[in-house]
Amino acid sequence: MYALRIVSLCLIALLGAPSIADESKPRKPNPLFADAEILEVRIAAPFSTIMRERPVDEETPGQLSYQDAELGEVVLDVGIRTRGKYRQQAEICPFAPLRLNFKKGQTKKTLFTRTNKVKLVTHCRDKSERYSQGVLREFLTYRILNTLTEKSFQVRLLRATYVDTSGKDADRVNFAFMIEHDERLAKRLDMKVSDAGQTTIAALDRAHTNLSSVFQYLIGNTDFSPILAAPGEACCHNYVLLNPDDDDQRPQLAVPYDFDMSGMVHAKHAKPNPRFKLRDVRERLYRGRCANNEYLESSLQTFRDRRDAINQLVAGSPHMSAGTKRVVQKYIDSFYKTINKPRAVNSRLLEMCL
Repeated sequence: MYALRIVSLCLIALLGAPSIADESKPRKPNPLFADAEILEVRIAAPFSTIMRERPVDEETPGQLSYQDAELGEVVLDVGIRTRGKYRQQAEICPFAPLRLNFKKGQTKKTLFTRTNKVKLVTHCRDKSERYSQGVLREFLTYRILNTLTEKSFQVRLLRATYVDTSGKDADRVNFAFMIEHDERLAKRLDMKVSDAGQTTIAALDRAHTNLSSVFQYLIGNTDFSPILAAPGEACCHNYVLLNPDDDDQRPQLAVPYDFDMSGMVHAKHAKPNPRFKLRDVRERLYRGRCANNEYLESSLQTFRDRRDAINQLVAGSPHMSAGTKRVVQKYIDSFYKTINKPRAVNSRLLEMCL
């Protein structure tokens, strides 16, 4: 019964269980993200060429295959390109993150139905346990946010075998995870992706913005902005900005992603921004907005209410090593120690707002 309870809680977390910060309504789940089980996939493409040339616009043809209980082996054509900014650099990640583009006509009635494009977070470096565990830690980070709000990117854990069809590299087998595409997230939330270069705190959903700010504090992340992007890029830095329809009076929504620079993930390449004068990425700094301080207590209560579910996510991660679980749990516990002390909340969050 205990094992069944853990599986049930993990599944609820993956699907984005409603919290007091949400007004959820039933939606037909995307089959790719409707299961908490690890998915075994095989991706065949000329990876030695892809990782040497690192295309960010042009897609390279490849194939993704997996075993389906009813259909048997499913083979799908995909376009593959590298993605990202920091991790896209060869000196940082010899094996870069990827974006997969499926052919719509092939995905019908498969696990990837209603899936056109997905982001793939990869292991970054071969033969590195720290980077393999880092994939699991970042996957866990997304799932923690799923437990807090449905207004978050859905994810699916993979054990991926990368087959270099050029024959130059040996097969790679490692953990990876798929992230819901921006457009699918927007559609699920009845919104649309904005191409604006910036926004304002006043234009955003204030309760959700504050909840995500506390989440960033939990995971020890300072590499983000919910209102600004780099010049020439769509808003915002490690947030996706969503707009309601023209006749919809809802505020804009900024949804966070990309957590490899956080203390929770603690990637080997992660470094704190020098302007914050932090010792390392595991040191927390609150970057929530003072204008949203009235929502802070309700945000903190959401985290308190979901503490058991978050702890179960850590304990119920079967592929995470015992050592990694201990480190992650200790880091989470230190966050709760802070938010359960009014004086600490005042000095470390309220007085540190922007």
